[in-house]
Amino acid sequence: MKTFFTFFVSLVFAGTIPLKAQNSHERPNVLFIAIDDLNNWITPISGFSNAKTPNFARLAAMGVTFTDAHCQAPLCGPSRASVMTGLRPSTTGLYGMTDDNKLRRPDNPATKEIIFLPEYFKNYGYHTMGIGKLFHEHAPDGLFDETGSRVKGFGPLPKERFVWDGYGEGTEGVHGKTSTDWGAFPESDSLMPDHRSVDWVVERLHKDYDTPFFMGLGFLRVHVPLYVPQKWFDLHPIDSIETPPNLSDDLKDIPPIGLKINDLPMMPSTEWAIELGEWKNIVQAYLACMSFVDYELGRVLDALESSDHADDTIIVLWSDHGYRLGEKGTFAKHALWETATKAPLMLAGPNVPKNKKIKAPIEMLSIYPTLLELSGLTPYDRNEGKSLVPMLVDETKEEGSYAITTFGMNNHAIKVEGYRYIRYEDGTEEFYDHSADPNEWSNEVNTPEFKPKIEELNALLPTVNAKWDEYSNYTFQPYFVEQKEKTGMRTTSAPQK
Repeated sequence: MKTFFTFFVSLVFAGTIPLKAQNSHERPNVLFIAIDDLNNWITPISGFSNAKTPNFARLAAMGVTFTDAHCQAPLCGPSRASVMTGLRPSTTGLYGMTDDNKLRRPDNPATKEIIFLPEYFKNYGYHTMGIGKLFHEHAPDGLFDETGSRVKGFGPLPKERFVWDGYGEGTEGVHGKTSTDWGAFPESDSLMPDHRSVDWVVERLHKDYDTPFFMGLGFLRVHVPLYVPQKWFDLHPIDSIETPPNLSDDLKDIPPIGLKINDLPMMPSTEWAIELGEWKNIVQAYLACMSFVDYELGRVLDALESSDHADDTIIVLWSDHGYRLGEKGTFAKHALWETATKAPLMLAGPNVPKNKKIKAPIEMLSIYPTLLELSGLTPYDRNEGKSLVPMLVDETKEEGSYAITTFGMNNHAIKVEGYRYIRYEDGTEEFYDHSADPNEWSNEVNTPEFKPKIEELNALLPTVNAKWDEYSNYTFQPYFVEQKEKTGMRTTSAPQK
């Protein structure tokens, strides 16, 4: 194995990669794991509040963990569309939620002939399978050779529950706008859709295939409502819970558009959680959901390791965006700040170094080209992301790396080592020096010493800012509705309303 890895390294430096992996199918299998709303609190990255995620740590020991990975949009629909198409939201106009079957249409020039990530493998003879939340809903019709679909919504749900209704208060027993609730429910893991999805994957991992496979597994948790059985809460006693850093007047130096993009009052505020004594309860519920997902991940790893595919399967695990648990004044994802855009990305399998962490800022957009290169497939010339394979074997390739996140048309954030720069559609800006201000509490955009750095980062932002795709919406976010009406839509096949 050492000889082959040395050969692999030499080919990477030469700009090529082996076209054949060392297995019976000549190419590796791919196990593609997407987790909803998972932030970087897992133990291989921050281990916040004594997070208990031994199977994430187990996967980290098997391969590479990217500790500063960022989504292309802090919202599941456009984030997943970006990973699956290999294109930026600013290229496609897919800034909001979109029906999976309308992602690729003749009237959107950016996506009309795009090849989705699993489909690219399918075109190379892979047997494709998928279950759970992979795209926004599940997947476009006919994409997978075998599909287990996904359940609707994020249940199961108790009959009576507290739901944040988006108007500054909670309502008992009424389904609100965001499904934001937390608590121990149901009684058994077997009642959770994610558990049944893992059952489906485990069964298929123990089968033999005539061709290599691409298998997608999409977890619903840790998306709200933060419900999992009581035993996962018991791992995190309430008196041991830490709350993340928060500054009461943190948003005083944020431009108006930044405040519009923020989820208040659609989601609970940190001030509300403090007043009602719920902050630790929400954090506890999130940690409990992480531990539940970790357990289900362990079931997948156990099944893979006991199968005939253990030595010839690439694992990629990623989350569609981060999640704030009180940082920047709320409990939500939608924003262009660090805690909303940063999420786990992990790789393991043939030709991937073991127990390595890469701290360079990178993009989830890189998943598509990285999997192609690791699998020995021809690069897809439509991919806008860069393969991470060179970073796996050469630390100098981390230099100059950056990650761009977009939220709505012409609102962008860029993360480079030590700094974050945000520019909104009206030209207003934010700039943070992470060496002095890791919590992003002080907007330094008007500090003279940072002007050269701001100009440097501004020059890296997308120059193409496609108008909204007509089928891409998110009615829960009033700013999105306002911006789409103001800027118009990119395509015109249907009447504009």
